[in-house]
Amino acid sequence: MDPIPSPAFAALDAGIIDDRFKGFPPGGEPTSLGSIGHRGWSLLNGDLPFPAAVIKTSALDHNSRWMAAFRHEHEVDICPHGKTTMSPHLFRRQLADGAWGITVATAQQLRIARAYGVQRIIMANQLIDPIAIRAVLAEMKRDPDFDFYCLVDSVAGVERLARAAAAANAGRPLQVLLEGGIAGGRTGCRTIEDAAAVAQTIRAAAPHIALRGVEGFEGIIDAASPDDRASKVRMFLDFLGAIVRRGIDERWFSDGEIVVTAGGSAEFDLVAEAWRKGDFARPIRVVLRSGCYLTHDSGMYEDRFRDLAARALASDELLAHGPRAALEVWALVQSMPEPGLALVTMGKRDVSFDAGLPKPVAWFSPGSAVQAMPDGYAITKLNDQHGYLQCPAGTPLKIGDAVGFGVSHPCTTFDRWQLICLVDDDYKVTGAIRTFF
Repeated sequence: MDPIPSPAFAALDAGIIDDRFKGFPPGGEPTSLGSIGHRGWSLLNGDLPFPAAVIKTSALDHNSRWMAAFRHEHEVDICPHGKTTMSPHLFRRQLADGAWGITVATAQQLRIARAYGVQRIIMANQLIDPIAIRAVLAEMKRDPDFDFYCLVDSVAGVERLARAAAAANAGRPLQVLLEGGIAGGRTGCRTIEDAAAVAQTIRAAAPHIALRGVEGFEGIIDAASPDDRASKVRMFLDFLGAIVRRGIDERWFSDGEIVVTAGGSAEFDLVAEAWRKGDFARPIRVVLRSGCYLTHDSGMYEDRFRDLAARALASDELLAHGPRAALEVWALVQSMPEPGLALVTMGKRDVSFDAGLPKPVAWFSPGSAVQAMPDGYAITKLNDQHGYLQCPAGTPLKIGDAVGFGVSHPCTTFDRWQLICLVDDDYKVTGAIRTFF
């Protein structure tokens, strides 16, 4: 797919940013988003207010190349989840890297993607809200090149879409993916017979609805160990593959290639292994939906990559030089009220905490170079605007020093910032992105 056209970005980059945006210097001269990289700002020189979220461009570049190499090696496509960043600039980068499209979960996310020119979208969710259904169908009618897919897992859901599609008369069918799920999990058909009933309803709804493939999400599968988790994920992928084979045998799918999609940011190697050389009787397109690969993290996805590396389903070169954490949140030490405790200017309003607390990775004193954070430091608790940093005896930290934190689960750090600066390895600001949550 071609990268997003530039006119939308010309307007975005021309937009004025001022100190109403968290992350912009209080009292600083308003500037256009596109010119922030020319202001000569540096995190180390105190040009950015704390807390400050930054993305290291060297890690971003590496991660882009890494996923492109993985896709090429495994002969799969990617439709990365846009909800991770909700940043049109990063969508454009992913499409320029060869992404098949962008995934969304809500009508608002879809609206942002469309406003910035994304032409192919998977809504990895059930399309149920009447307002959202009408909006999608109107967009399909307005733009014949808009390639849209959503999920279905029930007869009632299909009938709801079919009635709306018939009334809207978009001139082409609404494309759907049959979702498979797991017992006790999220949405999705629990059995092949359930899937067959939904598929039959889709076929009866022609020409208003067309079944284009099968979808599932393995990221919610829980287990006691990495090996147990991998085993359960493989069983789930086998179940989705069985739905595809039954559908091929019984002619559930519309003409053309069959889209088979799963693969969050943790087990995408298992998805590629399970399907890319599957014995399907029709051409299939394997589409991963990993969103967090672009910035990676210093917590849950770093742990999951170690599990991925241990499975050794990719080349030694890829596994030896895996994704790097690009997203950091920096805060100042503001109080050291008792031995072994420093309070920093970062809390729940600034950084993710749903999948692990932030990890201290670096620090500096004003006028000094950045140093790696030694062992013995840990965030033990977060309030809204305060972080509790446990420190070892004899810590060199003092009030006014800056501490950089890696995040765990980038999605819920991105949604706390409308403006995030891009920095080089010396923490000089080279640009900025907007997010739209």
